[in-house]
Order: sequence, then structure tokens, then C-alpha cells
Amino acid sequence: MVDEAAFHASRERLNPNPCVFAKAILAGCASCSLARRQALAEREVVACTLAVAHINCSTLKDLFYERATFALRLPRPAAEIPHIKAMKLSCGGLQGLQAALAAPDADVHAMVQLAHSRFESLLDLPWQTVVEHIAAWQIRRRAPAGP
Repeated sequence: MVDEAAFHASRERLNPNPCVFAKAILAGCASCSLARRQALAEREVVACTLAVAHINCSTLKDLFYERATFALRLPRPAAEIPHIKAMKLSCGGLQGLQAALAAPDADVHAMVQLAHSRFESLLDLPWQTVVEHIAAWQIRRRAPAGP
């Protein structure tokens, strides 16, 4: 068993630039050409390899939160949100972004670059489509066990 405090200290030291969409990447909802996976204490962490991309993804994730606050009944940004709502924001948001951009695949970095080339700002994205996907996204249910 790994001491949680030691794990978090090691994670911060070994992964100083954690991927903003790590949960979505680890869940298979998206990929990223700049993501680097690492094993740490029997767990997997995802690091971002480009500081500018990390800033862009942080901005995008903040916009997902801001635009979906009403639809998901989210608390103020300083409050911790439940895992399922974090997954809805990340997976649903990236799925909505892919649909809004008609992107060929769910590569986060490629989609952010495509959004920047098509729109003046991430603020100008077709947010209605993105928020609809956030609200509609559901976690995959496990298959029943046994015969």
C-alpha cells in the first residue's frame, strides 16, 4: 500500500506539468500528441510536454466549466467537484469540441490548434454544441459480472 502523502509529493516532483485533461486521456475519451504517460506507484499519470499547450488546455477547461455551470449545476470554481462531473466536463467537453469543429479525431492539442485557426479566440467557439455534449455525456456502464 502506498502512503497517499508520499504519492502526492512524488507526483508533484516527477510530474510538474500535469496534463489538464489527464482523466479524459486515461479514460480513453481523448488522446493528445503532447501527452506523456508515466507509471508512478502502481498508478498512471499524464504529463504535458509543452508549456504553451498546457496554458491553452487550462483556458479551454476553465471555459468548459464556465459555460456548463448552469447545465451541470456546478459549484463556484474554488469548490471541489465530484469525479463524475469532472469527467462530464472533460470527456463531454472534448467530445463537443470535436463535434463543433468536425475534427477527424479527439487529439486535444490538434483540436485546440484547429479551434485557434478557425476562430479568433476560444471564447468564439460554438458553445451551445459543446455544452450540449457536456450535459449529455454519460460514463460507460460496466458489463454485469458472472454467467
